[in-house]
Amino acid sequence: MRVEIRKNDNMEPVIIITFHTNPQAFASDYERSKFFRELHGWQQSVSKNDRRYVYHRAGLLDEMPHAKIADSVFMTVLDNMERVEKFFDEWHKKVEVEMMQAMMDKSLVEKMMKRRTENNI
Repeated sequence: MRVEIRKNDNMEPVIIITFHTNPQAFASDYERSKFFRELHGWQQSVSKNDRRYVYHRAGLLDEMPHAKIADSVFMTVLDNMERVEKFFDEWHKKVEVEMMQAMMDKSLVEKMMKRRTENNI
């Protein structure tokens, strides 16, 4: 059997991140929520003068193009790997993380980034 790997200019390196939280390792439900808020961001609702104001508070994933694959799995371009590693390093005692590098068609990566921009994320 012969395997041949050719450089393809239409491909871009991406990273797939899978994580698992250990609920017993968190000091409280609040701390666990803090982890998810820092990662995904959250909606804050404020009532004032009989009006309700809703604000989006950004998380790490709001700051980079990404695609959610499953509840605890997402993908982003390889250029963001250092930021993702730094974030998960802060939670290393409470969250297990695995990262896998892959290649993705550039047009699909561009769609992922465009979708992020269109949604004002």
